[in-house]
Amino acid sequence: MGNINYFSGIVKVLETPIQTFFNNKMPVTTFRVEIPQTRNNRIISLVFWGNLAREVKNYYQINDYILIEGYLSIRTKKGINLTTKNFKKVTISTSN
Repeated sequence: MGNINYFSGIVKVLETPIQTFFNNKMPVTTFRVEIPQTRNNRIISLVFWGNLAREVKNYYQINDYILIEGYLSIRTKKGINLTTKNFKKVTISTSN
């Protein structure tokens, strides 16, 4: 039986990868991508850690397609007042 939080697929890069450092040591690269589907396109955030974060920052640009594998996490934020709806942000974390 597989892990239900595991994702594998091809995505399209929507923005320039941004690199930061966790605890001033480990590089972390984040950017938004689009999962192409026949009905609706979905936008998710990718997070890359370690040496893979450096490579992603150096080699990938907007409109590139990449094959990714990683673990999903869904974060829910509640609206400030009762009239706004809750929304979910899907993030995929990858490492090597």
